[in-house]
Amino acid sequence: MRRIWAVSTNTIRQALRMKVAAIFIVLLLVLLPVMGLSATGDGTLKGRLQTFVSYGLSLTSLLLSLLTIIASIHAITSDIEQRQIYTVVTKPIRRYQIILGKALGVIVLDIALLVLFGGIVYGVTSLMPRFLNASDEEVQAARNEFYTARASLVPPVLDVQKEVDELYARLVKNDQVDVIYPNMTREEVLKQLTNRKRLEKRAAAVGQTLVWEFRNVKPRDPNQSLFVRFKYDVSVTPPDEQVYGAWQVGDVRQLQPGAQQMQTPILPVTRKDTVRKFWELEAPASVVAKDGFLAVAFFNPPLNETTVLFPLEDGLEVLYKADTFTGNFVRGVLLILCRLVFLACLGAMAASFLSFPVAILFCLVIFVTGTTSGFILDSFGYMSENVSLVYTYTIQGIIQLLPRLDQYNPTTFLVPARLMTWGFLGQVVLVLVLLKTTLLLALALLIFSFRELAKVVV
Repeated sequence: MRRIWAVSTNTIRQALRMKVAAIFIVLLLVLLPVMGLSATGDGTLKGRLQTFVSYGLSLTSLLLSLLTIIASIHAITSDIEQRQIYTVVTKPIRRYQIILGKALGVIVLDIALLVLFGGIVYGVTSLMPRFLNASDEEVQAARNEFYTARASLVPPVLDVQKEVDELYARLVKNDQVDVIYPNMTREEVLKQLTNRKRLEKRAAAVGQTLVWEFRNVKPRDPNQSLFVRFKYDVSVTPPDEQVYGAWQVGDVRQLQPGAQQMQTPILPVTRKDTVRKFWELEAPASVVAKDGFLAVAFFNPPLNETTVLFPLEDGLEVLYKADTFTGNFVRGVLLILCRLVFLACLGAMAASFLSFPVAILFCLVIFVTGTTSGFILDSFGYMSENVSLVYTYTIQGIIQLLPRLDQYNPTTFLVPARLMTWGFLGQVVLVLVLLKTTLLLALALLIFSFRELAKVVV
């Protein structure tokens, strides 16, 4: 271990002497505070905070990822190209210790820089309300919707299989399938009918009430608030594009005839909101029953004169504080560290058998593919009708083996104040670090141990 640490400390000094490392470090030191003061967003304090965290962490992750790739490759290829490796291998040190030391040195440097720049982002985020002289209302909104980590509960997916089968059988019997759904396969028709039936279950006609029930709701603090986030759609748009809604949030079980009276309060709210926009209804966390039950009821009053619908994907969800912003931010930084550990080992593996420019290109292709894997997979899924199935599934299989870095983006949790659980982070560590990174490191050790570094000419 002493020999590995000696190689790693030398790698850190070697990386810090690189001009590109100095440029990236200076850029982050200058840009992060400037971005904190210049971020505007939608003009509100919450919008500025969201903009700064999104761009600040994204810029930090991008520059450190590029630095990790360059430093890990340069640490190995420069020793070979400058023939310093000849002196190293003559000493009592194994080749696997060289690779492990190089990778460890880059990872240690990444940890130090990530702590530094993550601390800057966190510090600027915490002090921004003071710098901007925000009002008490803006500060309170930021505390509820940004400086927190909210768990999300969405209504369960309804089982409408029986109704869909009956409706499809009726269409087939009346020879209406090709008329209503021309040029569509049976699977596509069934999908359309399923979405239609599920949407009907989330539509309230005039005078009708919809009730969503949630279980296992566990607010962090019963004295805090929870939020019902919703978006309306309508069958006929009103002239002012607004509809009324009569809401009840709480344990509605106690309103049923013969039910035992409970001490859980029920919050009634009547409001008017613009359609096709997101809104949040605030309720005290005390409306959650002791057994974790919570119901959200919506009544469509006659004043609306139109059917009100809640879209399937983002029509309604319940948000409640489950952790702190600090804890969520720490997990977000650790998520970036998992990416950097993978890239450090990827660079070491590429440098074990490729020259510097080829290894850089190889790693950049994998990095870019990993950060856009979702878009690529969706594109091939859309093109599957025009591209051969063998080609499509071959590409999809290769991409699935690569790291899905776009799924491990901390800003998707921190910007909307969504809870990033330790379970999710543990899953990333298991898949990205323990499995894929270990495989890369094993390949690097295997290739480098058999690589011919020099020939003896007699």
